Amino acid sequence: MTNPIRTPLPSTFYVANTMEIFERLAWYGFFTLSSLYMTSPAHQGGLGFSEQERGLLQGMIPFFLYLFPVLTGALADRYGYRKMFLIAYAIMCPSYFLLGQVTSFSGFFVAFMGVAIGAACFKPVVTGTVARTTDHTNRGLGFGIFYMMVNVGGFLGPFIAGYVRAISWDWVFIMSAIWIGINFIPATFFYREPTDPHQQRGKPLSQVVRDIQEVLGNARFALLFFGTLVILLSYGAKWISGEQCLTIYLVWFSLHLIWNALAKSDKQLPWYKQKIALGNKPFVIYLLILSGFWMVYQQIFITLPIYIRDFVDTSDLVAMLAPWPGLLDFFAPVDMTLLSDELLGAAKSYVAGSLSLSEAYFDLVHAKVMIPRKELATALGAIAQSPELASQYSQQFALLYRQVNPEYLIGLNFLSIVLMQVMVSRIAERFSPLPVLVAGTLILAMGTALGGLAHGILMGGAMVLTSILVFSIGEMVASPKSQEYVASFAPQDKKAMFMGYYFVSSAIGFLLAGPLSGYLYAEVAKGAGEPALMWYIIGGFGLLAAIGLVLFHRLGARQQALSPAQPTTVSAQG
Repeated sequence: MTNPIRTPLPSTFYVANTMEIFERLAWYGFFTLSSLYMTSPAHQGGLGFSEQERGLLQGMIPFFLYLFPVLTGALADRYGYRKMFLIAYAIMCPSYFLLGQVTSFSGFFVAFMGVAIGAACFKPVVTGTVARTTDHTNRGLGFGIFYMMVNVGGFLGPFIAGYVRAISWDWVFIMSAIWIGINFIPATFFYREPTDPHQQRGKPLSQVVRDIQEVLGNARFALLFFGTLVILLSYGAKWISGEQCLTIYLVWFSLHLIWNALAKSDKQLPWYKQKIALGNKPFVIYLLILSGFWMVYQQIFITLPIYIRDFVDTSDLVAMLAPWPGLLDFFAPVDMTLLSDELLGAAKSYVAGSLSLSEAYFDLVHAKVMIPRKELATALGAIAQSPELASQYSQQFALLYRQVNPEYLIGLNFLSIVLMQVMVSRIAERFSPLPVLVAGTLILAMGTALGGLAHGILMGGAMVLTSILVFSIGEMVASPKSQEYVASFAPQDKKAMFMGYYFVSSAIGFLLAGPLSGYLYAEVAKGAGEPALMWYIIGGFGLLAAIGLVLFHRLGARQQALSPAQPTTVSAQG
């Protein structure tokens, strides 16, 4: 049996991929550095948030970013892709700029939410464009190219942002706003709606709403779900306390339990008389299991940068760069004035007893040096007695203990995908999506667990790069297939809407990933002094996700999930 001739990809496919590059430049230029920015002290240009506050923001806001495409994707199918692109850029551009201007938790929360809303308008439309401009002969390759473009932006974004943050943190956000502004040009002048001229258009909004409920559940479920989100949002914005949040949750769920007991299962009744009901249960189960994959995946961006900064000695990589002073200053810069000031301030607090040695160590890693605690204790005592020694010690420590910027190491993830994704996709397209997803999830979990070995060894930099590479291979295997799986069965006139459903798994993954990161980092890595155990726990969640996918596949849920509207008449593809 011969392979079908591959259909050429149209120009609109490449325009959409170009816009994806710039949008990823903006997002990853900010998000890869967000943990560093939020936890850096205010006097160093950061926000000084706690690990719990960081985790809450990094979980909750991206949760909405990946949840809203359920609605914005449907609206794009209804009103047009180009309009949604332009709306997305009009929201994101000022929001990115404002992120660098606010300093309070609530102000950052609001600006970050603006970025999330704009990105939620963008995401299902760009993936919907890829889905609409590909067919069964080129879909695997098309999504592979798309994922490679994602990582072109992902690779360049942190490098540019890492360079400009040496000037000022403000420039990180200015650059993100500029990248989004550039996207107005291709969206306005070169993008063409990827629609079938015979395709039915102009569905009423009521039908769009019914389409949204088709997969996730009825109106009762939507009310429970979104009411819960409002409560969570209020807590995240610090409008209510933790105790108030718990009390409101208990009352909210109790009312729905009572309401549900009085309701009936008859779908012909008004919505408020019906019991809570899910839509397509197998598909919802698939999304929930996949959220475990995304929960583990997100740790490379929200946990790994600060783990490298605080616990991984990258002096082996610094030694490799030593023969090239220009490269060394780029990848491992140290602000000597800042380091000297930090040493002087830490010495005064340490001798006064208001700062422990461990706290002094973690304060100084923000200045990009990782000083052994014994040497640090000696230096702080000497500087307290003779403050003029601060400059001398800063030069000594910069020479011996400087560290590579974490964001540059994370760049290996994007670079490896840029170089290898098409090859991996060509191999993976020979197999059905779910078994490939399982294999990719296992590899990703293994790479995550390997990150724990980077702490406390001489070749810490090389080990963390190894873990990132293994992680990236798992990502390359699994992530495009997870999108292809959805695109393979989505109706032609609902591509963006179904890609929006796909992002629900990412939304839940983010919601879990942020608080998990904040808790494990504060309590396990720092509190218990077991950073390696933190990564083993995270890797264990990846293993559980892989087991869940195996069970899902073996129970035949894949065949049942292929069409929410006609589950028994649509056959599997890919």
